[in-house]
Amino acid sequence: MLTTGETIAETGLDAAALKPAECDVSRAAELPFETVAIDYEGREHLPDAETLAGLADEVEVRLTTPVRAEGFDPLGDDSGYDDVPEAVQRVAVAGHAAYLSEDERRKAVAPRLRAAVERDPAAWVGTEGVERLALATGATQFELLSRTTEGDLRALRAAGFDGELAVYAPTVLTDDDDAVLDAVGGYAARRGPVASALPEGAATDAAATGRAREVLSAATRDYALAGSPANVGERVADLKDAGADLVVGYPARGLDEFLH
Repeated sequence: MLTTGETIAETGLDAAALKPAECDVSRAAELPFETVAIDYEGREHLPDAETLAGLADEVEVRLTTPVRAEGFDPLGDDSGYDDVPEAVQRVAVAGHAAYLSEDERRKAVAPRLRAAVERDPAAWVGTEGVERLALATGATQFELLSRTTEGDLRALRAAGFDGELAVYAPTVLTDDDDAVLDAVGGYAARRGPVASALPEGAATDAAATGRAREVLSAATRDYALAGSPANVGERVADLKDAGADLVVGYPARGLDEFLH
């Protein structure tokens, strides 16, 4: 729980990212942000057109659309776009394998990202796993926070990229290590460098001990924004100094943490 004086405003976050399988996204209008991104977690969790339209009347809404998924394939079945209100903007992504069929996973990403941006030039492009392909579109780059993000942002700016850069980060507004591990320990453990450093079979939540806890405690600070709102605000400021235009926080402990 945030204490007096510790508010979401102190974090400097510009937007929130919500997972429709975890929360009622219609509450997004209650958040103190002008922009809300809604993650894709399968068609069964896609908010209906009425919900999306209602939100878009209140805030800028960006819906993640996997370009390999049936319904959102700009070079194939694009019928899903008919269910998305015109006011809702896009985040074009390759698509997480967990939400794609075997046939969808085999589709080529590059031509579909290009086609998605040609169709919607205002779209953001998710960069996870397809950094060069995303950069080639020239669209807003939607980077996933990692231990190299600040350096990557500086390198892009130094190389002359003058487009918009946004960073996505799971966010936990507490210094309590157990709470941080419960919220994002499993998430951090799935990142390649972390997975290779963890002892086999180690717990990845607050039950982690020894070497596993040491690795995860550091990794959650690399791959997530964790700490008091003021400390998170310092990290957000560093990302912006490095070249980020927007930092988008995913409330890893639930929507209520962002409503204070």
